[in-house]
Amino acid sequence: MEKEFLQQFDALLEKYSELLVGTSDDAVKEKVRFYALYSHIAKTMPALAKHWNGMYPEAKNRIIEIMNEVKVLNEQHRKSKLK
Repeated sequence: MEKEFLQQFDALLEKYSELLVGTSDDAVKEKVRFYALYSHIAKTMPALAKHWNGMYPEAKNRIIEIMNEVKVLNEQHRKSKLK
């Protein structure tokens, strides 16, 4: 892939992370990346997500943790904006 596109797409992910959870540091941005991609896969190809969950139960548990972390961060971010 071309470097310019990768930088531009990273900027999109950074802004998405910032708007979703209030921060875009690298660790959180990576969690948001997994959150967004897994959410999309689960919605568009639920059978694939179910198959993967069955094949990799430890990874399934980790993705659940990541999803919950992002949801909590999102809720905290939304509450902080109301103040």
